[in-house]
Amino acid sequence: MKALLLLSLPTAAFGAVAPPRGNIDEVNPYIGTGSGKIGYGGTMPFVTPPFGMTDWTPQTRQNRLSVVSYKYEDTNIQGFMGTHQPAIWMGDYGYITLMPQVGPLATTPETRQMAFKHSEEVTRPDYYSVWMTAKDGARIHAEMTATERCAYLRFSFPNGKAGRVLAEMSRPGVPGMVNINAARHEITGYNPHRIDRNLGPFVLPNFKGYFVVQFRHAWKNAATYGMDNYGARVARGGFAEFAPGEPVDVRIGTSFISVEQARENLRREIPVWDFNAVRNKLCSTWNKKLDRVQLDGASEDQRKIVYTALYHALLYPRLFSEYGHYYSAFDDKVHAGESYNAYSIWDTFRAEHSMLTLMAPERVPGMITALLQDYKEGGWMPKWPNPSYTNIMIATHADSMVAEAIAKGFTGFDRKTAWDAVYKDAMTPPDGDTTRRWLDREQHTPYEGRGGLTYYKQLGFIPTDKTDEAASRTLEDSYDDWCVAQVAKALGKEKDYEFFLKRSLNDRNLYNPALGLMNGKTSDGRWAPFSGDRDSHESRALSGWTEGGAWVYTWSPFHDIAGVLQLMGGEAQYNAKLDQHFSGGHNVHSNEPSHHYGYLYDYSGEPWKTQAKVREIANAEYANLPSGIDGDDDCGQMSSWYLFTAMGFYPVNPASAEYMIGAPMFGRFAMKLANGNTFAVVAKNAAPANIYIQSATLNGRPLNDPIVRYKDIMSGGTLQFVMGPQPSKWASAWRAKAIAVK
Repeated sequence: MKALLLLSLPTAAFGAVAPPRGNIDEVNPYIGTGSGKIGYGGTMPFVTPPFGMTDWTPQTRQNRLSVVSYKYEDTNIQGFMGTHQPAIWMGDYGYITLMPQVGPLATTPETRQMAFKHSEEVTRPDYYSVWMTAKDGARIHAEMTATERCAYLRFSFPNGKAGRVLAEMSRPGVPGMVNINAARHEITGYNPHRIDRNLGPFVLPNFKGYFVVQFRHAWKNAATYGMDNYGARVARGGFAEFAPGEPVDVRIGTSFISVEQARENLRREIPVWDFNAVRNKLCSTWNKKLDRVQLDGASEDQRKIVYTALYHALLYPRLFSEYGHYYSAFDDKVHAGESYNAYSIWDTFRAEHSMLTLMAPERVPGMITALLQDYKEGGWMPKWPNPSYTNIMIATHADSMVAEAIAKGFTGFDRKTAWDAVYKDAMTPPDGDTTRRWLDREQHTPYEGRGGLTYYKQLGFIPTDKTDEAASRTLEDSYDDWCVAQVAKALGKEKDYEFFLKRSLNDRNLYNPALGLMNGKTSDGRWAPFSGDRDSHESRALSGWTEGGAWVYTWSPFHDIAGVLQLMGGEAQYNAKLDQHFSGGHNVHSNEPSHHYGYLYDYSGEPWKTQAKVREIANAEYANLPSGIDGDDDCGQMSSWYLFTAMGFYPVNPASAEYMIGAPMFGRFAMKLANGNTFAVVAKNAAPANIYIQSATLNGRPLNDPIVRYKDIMSGGTLQFVMGPQPSKWASAWRAKAIAVK
């Protein structure tokens, strides 16, 4: 595809000095930005550092809920945007858009947009450039690079035409503030817009996204626009106009604390007017991360998929602090300390956070600390902060993140506070628990926590006639109980450990032997109407499922897969039911509850089926194409599944610190770890047809179980497989033990 080939062109041809080469050259930010044969990942071609506070992207459409700023199929650019929208089905906040133009002032997205072609576009994690064509034929060249909280843009205008740069700081009906300062060559302002705010107790009077837009050279004229009847100093944006033939350099600082902090962020991150220096630093930052993964035996397309997946996985959660201070959307105040936001926890607790414990362990203590700060400032750890509570999705999987961090030996966060937070999740029902159904994104509600927890504690399950998504909640809460039990055990709280371990078996209360599947129950103990695959308001309310049905959720208790096997009557019945799951089209990899299903044969004596199935899914659901992710990437979870599967293992139960083995995809996949060790997965005889493991060794010793542990990985060494074209009995003798309680 012509557009994809642009990634290898020398960027100096587009007006910038080419940076040092590295694995950043393998990243294809188009992956996931378009719809097509495989799916639509809802991603954007971000120019930003790993975990950057503000992401920068070309804007081809005005974003809103379920619409992101860039879509590959679009043919016009409306601006260059600093956004905080973390996923397609979340809203933006604290955004700003800049747009160059010539001719009459045009302020709306539709009137200011200009045509572009992918053949005249370069998109990389460290740099973006494009040629745009106005309606009168005028051609404008735009370039963009970034830092953690700031961006540097450069615009080149046609000879003989005066250039203008528009800074849109808010939208119609949003009472933002814009000020012009000619002496500083600045446009400053803020907007308080939160597109998907819950209209309950989460209104934040002090919330604002602040901006400082600085121009390198003095302008001929500058003014505000879009007064919206809010007053003389309140406007939607401003613009600056320049003499004909002048290139225009712009740097933008963003903040959630103040305009002065935005200016301070600029001073620290872009102290001098040097576009190439900023870009080269960003390039080096990405290469330090991306070069830690080395591949042998991967095709060109596979290399693009792997390094792009790593790029996506390292975007979230986003840094939310600003040099020692952070704004908290949980108590609407500024605090001292470090913070992160944009945790898509219902998605990312499954694999993305496990990936970060390998590829960015230096961030993990701060990320856990941020969740605990949210607990102290808002009363609960969040399940999907954007930037405050949103009541999106179910369960309290921050419990899993805390348990995983403890199981993997991370320190640097307060364990007493961690216990208090997970204990509250597990034991305190949300306000009005028995008077609300806790509908998805229900407005005017308090924080949801574990909706239906009152019934869960009384009945051992959440009834479908009392709470929406009750069956899914029961199963996911059971896993979170297991995680709370692990935290209790690590802290020496033996009675709490035994209590939550026993309660974690509530998943078994929903097994319907007549169906051989999980099934919701009503409050009188009867089986709810059966729903196999549906994800509709009916299935959420009557049958009790979340984004799926019984086929999607039966194997969802990660901690109790061996218990599920026993409920089904043994391995033969378990394997037959799992075969039916896949052959019947019930596995929906585009949504996260199905992500571990390919690995489930490891538990039942048929690991060769896992090896075949995960390779099949990887080949079918991912590609080096704009449509190369089958489903919302959800802040790196879809991408992390591919990364783990390419390595040859996956965290079915992330808080166990164990990974179930699948089938390595390449001859060698090596990770240089942050502690200085290197862990390599070597697959002898690797080939597309050789998908089956014949034997395995870990550091030269036979490995007969389909498990590799976090401590083994972090110690460094080599996990070696011998691959072949036919199934073998490798690891078929291993059995997981079902949880036993006193």
